Amino acid sequence: MREGVSGTGRGAGPRRSQEIFEATLDLLAAQGYEGLTVEGVAERSGVNKTTLYRWWPSKGALVSAALTGAGRLGLRVPDTGTLRGDLEAIVRQVVDLLTAPPTSAVAVAALGAVTHSPDLARSVRGFFADRLAREREVFERAVARGELPPDADPVLLIDLLAGAVWLRVVLRQQPVEPDFVPRAVDTVLRGAATR
Repeated sequence: MREGVSGTGRGAGPRRSQEIFEATLDLLAAQGYEGLTVEGVAERSGVNKTTLYRWWPSKGALVSAALTGAGRLGLRVPDTGTLRGDLEAIVRQVVDLLTAPPTSAVAVAALGAVTHSPDLARSVRGFFADRLAREREVFERAVARGELPPDADPVLLIDLLAGAVWLRVVLRQQPVEPDFVPRAVDTVLRGAATR
């Protein structure tokens, strides 16, 4: 039986948005962005293709909504009481995102395909903008505690840390040693020259 449209807990949208998002991410992981189709998502989620197109006019728009709306890729904003602890917790989440099935296949498929699709590039930008907006409170607390100067660049700090994980896991295909996270955070916070 196919489902129609109704309000969701977060405003108007398909009644079964979580099923749609999960189907989208499952197919993205299994088939890559090129192999993913709106028709395939409709079949897997049990929702009419016309309903999907009503809410998401393109495959890229659907992937974007799934990346930010699916629970499995959610960000838990840490509050350990220190910037170092919060950054380590964020970096561990990035490591999990890129190494722990089933999210790792989704993340690698989505992030690896951005150069092939302007729609997907917009999706990934939206995903990271959403994550950074939620991470911002970590840096605001650090500034209030005097751990960071007010002009610190949170985007640069996250880029350096997340980029290190991406490079190690995806491009170099090396394991993440137990001390990698604290060493990466320490290097960024203290500066490579002091090591």
